[in-house]
Formats: sequence, structure tokens, C-alpha cells
Amino acid sequence: MSTTTRQGSIQRRTGETDIDLTLVLDGRGRNKISTGVGFMDHMLTLLAVHGFFDLEITARGDTQVDDHHTVEDLGIALGQALQQALGGKEGIARYGAAAVPMDETLVRVTLDCSNRPYLHYGVEVPEQKVGNFDTSLAKEFLRAFSLHGGLTLHVELAHGDNSHHIIEAIFKALGRALNQAVTVDPRLSGPLSSKGML
Repeated sequence: MSTTTRQGSIQRRTGETDIDLTLVLDGRGRNKISTGVGFMDHMLTLLAVHGFFDLEITARGDTQVDDHHTVEDLGIALGQALQQALGGKEGIARYGAAAVPMDETLVRVTLDCSNRPYLHYGVEVPEQKVGNFDTSLAKEFLRAFSLHGGLTLHVELAHGDNSHHIIEAIFKALGRALNQAVTVDPRLSGPLSSKGML
């Protein structure tokens, strides 16, 4: 495995959003995040801190309409940065799983850096809004992230009734599971696959 920095940098410019994003996989959880959607700033900070990823994001979007385009495009850009940082996925553990409690809430995230994108979202969030944030957008972010990151991603709520706690636990668990999956295993010389590629 190369000792070069595993990093992805994405610029996404559309008629709806303007995003600059840099992801460093072998980081310390340092982050500088400004998306124009305060709740997503908080969630992406948690992902970085609990995954030990260095993450810088500057985003502007048509939030005067709503937050949907910004949140979805953040998922797209982060997924693309992950793919760029992983390259051919040589030497990575590939699979990751984490169960994270937050007060009354327990969330499990299990993932595979498989190049076979799929999202299972077994989560019912009780409230439509957390502050100004539409809670259904958490699923939209994860769908875009899994599709563009090449992840098989299963997110399950074991129990919980506080909507903020539920979504926060999702992002913490995602960070921990992803960190596990992208960790380099020195026993591997190529991708962890009987086919020889992912």
C-alpha cells in the first residue's frame, strides 16, 4: 500500500449548489465545515470527529427554496471524494460496523466498500423537523453518499424516540464504521476480494 496521503478533493458546481470538499482518510478528525445548513454542519462534524477523518467543506446552495439540493449534493461530493481517496481499494479492511448509543437511542451502521451501491434505511424518525432541518433529508444524504461512494450501506434504528439523537447517532456510527472499513490491513497486498478486484 502506498504511503501517500489518501485524500479526495471535489468541486461540484451546479445551478443549485456550489461545493468545495476535501476529505483525508488518515486524519485526526480536524474539520472546517460551512454548508449553509447548520444541522448538516453539526452532523458532518460528528462524522469527521468519530471517523478520524480530516474534512473541509464550503458549500452554498439554493436554501431559499429548501435544503434538499444542498444536502443531496453534499452526499454526492463526499461519496466522490471517498472513491477518489480509496483509489483501487487496495489493502483496506473493506467492511465496517458500529453500534452507537445516544441516551435512549441505539443505531447500527454496517457497510461494505463494495462498488455495489445500496442503501437499506431501517429508520423511522418521529418528527419531520429538527429545528429547521427536514429529517427526511438524512436518508437523501445517505442515499447519495452510498451511490457515489460505492458503498453497500445498512442503517438501522434499534430503538429511540428523540429525532435529534437518532440522526446524530447515525452520523457518529457512520464515521466509526467507515473508519473501520477504510483502515489498511498490512496482510493485504490488493483488494479484499476472492475475485481480485472490487
